[in-house]
Amino acid sequence: MPGSENSTVAWQPNILIVEFLLPGMNIIKVDPENMRASLYGLQKAAEFILRGGVVVVPTDTVYGLAADATNPDAVMRLFRIKKRPHTKPVPVIIRDMEMAKNLAYIDKRLERILNLVWPGAITIILQKKADLPELVTAGKRTIGLRLPDYKMIHYLLETVAKPMTATSANISGEEPSIDAEEVAGQFRKEFYRPDLILDAGKLKFSEPSTVLDLAAPEPKIIRIGPVNPKKLMEILSV
Repeated sequence: MPGSENSTVAWQPNILIVEFLLPGMNIIKVDPENMRASLYGLQKAAEFILRGGVVVVPTDTVYGLAADATNPDAVMRLFRIKKRPHTKPVPVIIRDMEMAKNLAYIDKRLERILNLVWPGAITIILQKKADLPELVTAGKRTIGLRLPDYKMIHYLLETVAKPMTATSANISGEEPSIDAEEVAGQFRKEFYRPDLILDAGKLKFSEPSTVLDLAAPEPKIIRIGPVNPKKLMEILSV
């Protein structure tokens, strides 16, 4: 991070905490390969989310904006930060199949398919239940759900114990990023900013999730991503 920013360094047993302070936006270093060393940042992220905040988090795709998807004020704030049109829904990440069933209609056949593709870098569009703010789904009858394959996100979902938003951490119209410095640069001069950035450096991954619509009469790939389309079609034919 730029040396001109204020920063604090603190020690806990076997844990180095580096926290950069920007006006209205904190940045805490985390290491996806070292959960113990990252607990401070993850706990802070969970605290912000539970208080209605918006946090930039590393994921198994690109950096994302995480907020409590059940909190209308938090979702509205996310839309303001991202400058996202209210006509565009945001995906939701879930902890497990039980949480998914609370948000969408999932029969045995769908559950069988979901168990074959989750956890992973694929968002599934399903018929929604009315348990989330309308802004999350842009008033549509469907919802995009994803169960990530990423320890840090699993920890947050377990700690927050609520579904969270999973939209990419960028201003609408800009490219998603795998670089925390690029993300911070996008929001640094904005009026509405994330409360916290969990900085895992440059992520190994480079593209948003595959999006598969299973709410339509016939399955349809909406966005090609990390999941191989041919393999996906083979799974759907089972």
